[in-house]
Amino acid sequence: MQQQQNVSRQNFDDWMVPVYAPATFIPVRGDGSWLWDQEGKDYVDFAGGIAVNALGHAHPEIKKTLMEQADKVWHLGNGYTNEPVLRLAKQLIEATFADKVFFCNSGAEANEAALKLARLYGRKQGGNKSEIIAFNNAFHGRTLFTVTAGGQPKYSEDFAPLPQDITHLPFNDLAAVASQMSDRTCAVIVEPIQGEGGVLPADAHFLQGLRELCDKHHALLIFDEVQTGVGRTGELYAYQCYGVVPDILTSAKALGGGFPIGAMLTLDRYAVLFQPGTHGTTYGGNPLATAVAGKVLALINTPEVLSGVQKRHQWFIDGLKRINDQFHVFREVRGAGLLLGAVMSERYAGQAKQLNTLAAEEGLIALIAGPDVLRFAPSLIIPGADIEEGLNRLERAVKRLCA
Repeated sequence: MQQQQNVSRQNFDDWMVPVYAPATFIPVRGDGSWLWDQEGKDYVDFAGGIAVNALGHAHPEIKKTLMEQADKVWHLGNGYTNEPVLRLAKQLIEATFADKVFFCNSGAEANEAALKLARLYGRKQGGNKSEIIAFNNAFHGRTLFTVTAGGQPKYSEDFAPLPQDITHLPFNDLAAVASQMSDRTCAVIVEPIQGEGGVLPADAHFLQGLRELCDKHHALLIFDEVQTGVGRTGELYAYQCYGVVPDILTSAKALGGGFPIGAMLTLDRYAVLFQPGTHGTTYGGNPLATAVAGKVLALINTPEVLSGVQKRHQWFIDGLKRINDQFHVFREVRGAGLLLGAVMSERYAGQAKQLNTLAAEEGLIALIAGPDVLRFAPSLIIPGADIEEGLNRLERAVKRLCA
């Protein structure tokens, strides 16, 4: 038996293309809401793999599903369909507004498919109907099309020339959209809560207004629910919290519970525009990913888990308030369900990353959303005791930051 080579964090700098700057430690094992690194140090996981590990690490039922499918068939390619993908499509259709589903491997690919479908829709309408309206500080992925639709020039400007006819407007500013939109607009793409952009929820009247404007100008409303989807907000998808139904919805992250998968959901009248050869993916909808996602969806889409998200939301809010009453380090805590952003107060502006590093030293894994926001996206079923322990570790980190 071949012996495994010892590797260290230094090897990342030696061997990997430097598109990330990972933490100084390497996690090697996870169980529930806990991780352990190479040295055996434990961490409470409030990051959830960036809102991915919605049922924590090594969930026994997901593991069992993966092993069972691994004994059957892993991959077929798109010349064939398979049983798990059909079952997952039916689950998503029954649980949402959608009539049809396209599966891929990531949120970026799901958004790429959505934007391509929108452009195709515009072309079929005739005239010059190609404008896509997106929003400042949005994040939709890293492909050239999706990074351009994202409203953060720091991610896109180095790759110019960029795809054309994408207009960026202020988030939550309905008047700005109303004055820009015309019959040239083929789609509006929006996150119900901007994740990377600072955990900033959309106003209900803003999303309702977008729906009305899209109807008026015969444009598609695309909800990017890559981060907010699959129970994260306490509903299966965030559009259900707002009561605003999009024409296209994209999903990924939590959908596979850690196994890579993405999906684009839409209505029959738009799905029909994609025909064999129009769009595709080699791995998308493969039996391993869709079997796992089917089990994840079945476990999350229950009243117990979804109502439990709201209960845990309150535990976080109460715990963060307790810390803040003492140290006054946060200006506000915003978000929904278990997608939360603690915004640094004026005195500690720009220090979210520093606080996150101190938290890791104390044994807590969290996220940032820009320089001013500490972001939490833990398992949807994280036990109360783990929330309490994680917040105690955060409190120690806050104390050090304030000192």
